[in-house]
Amino acid sequence: MKNVFVCLILFFHFVLVPGFLSAGEFGLVVNQSVDAGNSESKDSLFEYNALIVPRMFFLVGDGGEDKPMGSVFASAGMTLGYADNFTYIPELLRTELALQLRGLEMQLGRFGYSAPVSFLAEGLLDGIQLSHGSSLGRFKAGAWYTGFLYKKNINLTMTEYDRSVNEHPVDYNHFANTYFAPPKALASLEWEHFAIADILRVNIAASALFDLAEGLTEGQKRYNSQYLSIKGGLPVNNFFFELGGIFSIDLTESSTLTPALAGSLGVYWTVPGSFGSRLSFNMRYAGGHSNELSAFIPITTIHAGDIVEAKMSALTVLDLNYLARFTEKFGTSISARYFIRNDTVTFNTFPIMEEGEGGKMLGAEAFARLTFSPLSDLQFSLGGGAFLPSLGNNWKDEKPVWLLTASVILAVF
Repeated sequence: MKNVFVCLILFFHFVLVPGFLSAGEFGLVVNQSVDAGNSESKDSLFEYNALIVPRMFFLVGDGGEDKPMGSVFASAGMTLGYADNFTYIPELLRTELALQLRGLEMQLGRFGYSAPVSFLAEGLLDGIQLSHGSSLGRFKAGAWYTGFLYKKNINLTMTEYDRSVNEHPVDYNHFANTYFAPPKALASLEWEHFAIADILRVNIAASALFDLAEGLTEGQKRYNSQYLSIKGGLPVNNFFFELGGIFSIDLTESSTLTPALAGSLGVYWTVPGSFGSRLSFNMRYAGGHSNELSAFIPITTIHAGDIVEAKMSALTVLDLNYLARFTEKFGTSISARYFIRNDTVTFNTFPIMEEGEGGKMLGAEAFARLTFSPLSDLQFSLGGGAFLPSLGNNWKDEKPVWLLTASVILAVF
């Protein structure tokens, strides 16, 4: 099956694409980053990554009145990296055919998807989505598959099997068995409206996930689930209030159908002044295991912090953030987060692997980033911060975990 997928990619790039070259726009993006930090076992860590992304965009068809019927966007990437050793990872990135079909909009290929509450699922997925907009809002229906994606970018860690696949390094002698993400199918029906009564924004989605993993060993199991997610937003003067919630049910065979809950709360204030700045407070909550509820398990792993690379499972994150753009070329972001786990049994990944004292208050993280864009197609970024476990009650005697990062992004069109 994966060989068929590779053949389709080659057909797209070398047969379909040349027929549209005359109307195409081409570009190249190079993103280089250097990270330095520490861990509980090492005083210093170093990592370098360079992502090279050639991309193209062109219009197709004729929708009448000189309007295009659709467009094609294609991009691929090569990531060169060095940590303890040198690595290189090729990847097909966003590659999407978008069409207008008599009131319907269709997206086909590999394109971005985000659930109403983004920490449930977000990222590039392979599939198809149809949408229709009217005075009643926008209606969407889509279906996606994960088994052809590079596993580290989609970052599926729902089950023990998923984690074992994700942790195994890519072996080019066994490429098909070590490169791709765990196979899952996702279907979703969604409705969104940006101005109910000219003010209220609402987004609702019903989704179903089907685990298609094969060859499971003893103790491993599939995880099938359904989700109902909703998010609402209300602008009031310089403020924007946002509230979201997720209700999920585990449909795995022999499961007792115990539900799980998650949610988010956001308050955003656009600060009056001569330059653009925004102060925000966010609370993200993912329920833990209890007698009445199971632990919430998101589909994709969206890291809860800049240093704390935990997923939103059995975790509460309180986040205070400040964004400012002092000039057209210079901006900054400053964040402070506090992490609270909602049970002590659900698996997660924290900067400190020691079990600790059993406390639920994990500590705080502070991170700041400066960006400088001397040209529209060139950006420099410098960031740094630390996670302080001593501000919690689980790892009170552990040393801080720190991170410094620098990046340069160059776009050529």
